[in-house]
Amino acid sequence: MTTTVKSGNKLRLVTLTGLFSAVIYLVTAFVHIPTGVGYTHPGDGIVYLAASVLPTPYAAAACAIGGALADGLSGFAVWIPATVAIKALTALFFTNKTKKIICLRNLAAIIPSLILCVVGYSLYEGVVIAGGFSAAAIAAAFTQTPFYCIQVAISSAVYILLGTAFDKTKLGSLI
Repeated sequence: MTTTVKSGNKLRLVTLTGLFSAVIYLVTAFVHIPTGVGYTHPGDGIVYLAASVLPTPYAAAACAIGGALADGLSGFAVWIPATVAIKALTALFFTNKTKKIICLRNLAAIIPSLILCVVGYSLYEGVVIAGGFSAAAIAAAFTQTPFYCIQVAISSAVYILLGTAFDKTKLGSLI
């Protein structure tokens, strides 16, 4: 009997991981505003939500897969390696070990998520996309910082709204 329960729980987690991957992809790919080299989107709000609901390995997988699909299927495949690493690492800042999704720890996790987004994508652009290490290319890449900040601000609002709704309806505890 214990094996069946564990197997059922694992199947539920894998299913939810796939569902979150799909929602991250949809919100990222279809609700985006092109900016400079990439685009701004509210998809990170779903990344934060997945990371606050799913156990860490499942959350990291959902975030990486959903983000990579959005990049690859939106014509920005060059960004997939950065997105996989950044979104998987972003999941580590949040926790699903609290009674509520919107808690102090998860709200505070938005700050390192912002820093990782800005630094990670800017360094990737300045080194990998530019074709080698160049201080000028890295400095130029950091000019995208305002767009990353807007992305995180919009995503944070989406996360707080959805997380609060999940908390009020107790939907988060069902997951």
